[in-house]
Amino acid sequence: MILQSPLSTPQSKLHFSPHSNFNINGSIKERISLKSLRASSRSISPSTAAITTTTTISSPSNQFIKHCLKLRQSSSYRHLHGSAVVVGLTPIREILRFQELQEERISIIDCLLLLDGVEVPEELYNSSVRIMRVSSIAMKKLSGLQSIDSIEAVALMSIPSSFCSIDDNQEEANCQSWFPSPHRILVLDGIQDPGNLGTLLRSAMAFRWDGVFLLPGCCDPFNEKALRAARGASFQLPIISGNWVHLDALRKIFQIKMLAGHPENTEGEKRTSVLSHKLVSSLADEHICLVLGSEGHGLSEKSKSVCELVSIQMAGMFESLNVSVAGGIFLYMLQPKHQRVI
Repeated sequence: MILQSPLSTPQSKLHFSPHSNFNINGSIKERISLKSLRASSRSISPSTAAITTTTTISSPSNQFIKHCLKLRQSSSYRHLHGSAVVVGLTPIREILRFQELQEERISIIDCLLLLDGVEVPEELYNSSVRIMRVSSIAMKKLSGLQSIDSIEAVALMSIPSSFCSIDDNQEEANCQSWFPSPHRILVLDGIQDPGNLGTLLRSAMAFRWDGVFLLPGCCDPFNEKALRAARGASFQLPIISGNWVHLDALRKIFQIKMLAGHPENTEGEKRTSVLSHKLVSSLADEHICLVLGSEGHGLSEKSKSVCELVSIQMAGMFESLNVSVAGGIFLYMLQPKHQRVI
């Protein structure tokens, strides 16, 4: 279902975190503010800072754990609070590295929950991020995984300002500010499987596409399975959730060529071109939107009518590829020419 929740701005975000008066141990204590945490982290060593700012949660029934669990499970709750739960140190580190490259001064991490006994990541030594220790039982509840052997951390992160959900009734939208460049935009048409959506986001990031547009019917890019597959890409790519009216406005302003991945011609359907080096070369300098449909229903009728259909030639007898596999091929072949390595 397309996201129509409030935009994740500081004004609309509801705060439910260890920085507020809510106390993770279930009783009312003195408020610990972000300002005081930053001040203390500047005056003490990393190891001391980790000990000083750490609280331990042992029970999976803790109220803060329940809040994180609801963030992980409910799209509307996530967007109401403007927060998402990222599981695993690898995606957390990737997001931190990206943030460092962007020279962002305000940390996107609201709180880091570390498995008891695990060392604080080096990337957070000089950070004011609140760190909490959790027991293995609580971590299992937080992560939603049966085995936590490879799960050492969970992060509560603010949904980035690079994500925007446009209301259906908002016909006039400032589409010129959605993406840093409209040269290569991936459009997902009804991709409901979070694993496929997350994998496509990761591929788009890997091949330096400029952003992603989600048409109606797509799952939440901050869904737990989508985040796991995206490995941090959801927090790095500009992502816009809207409809064809909004996408058409973007197309007209920037004169974008619309392509759509589609199986080879079937009788009575619109002509399909084959993805080839010749086709790719002819499109090198053009702005492109690549539309990919779901595996179950394929492209919507609107996508088929508006876009030039392009197929991947296959030697085998298969009708089509998994959308994330086909998408990876399209994204690689059509990537910006100055990024191409082969």
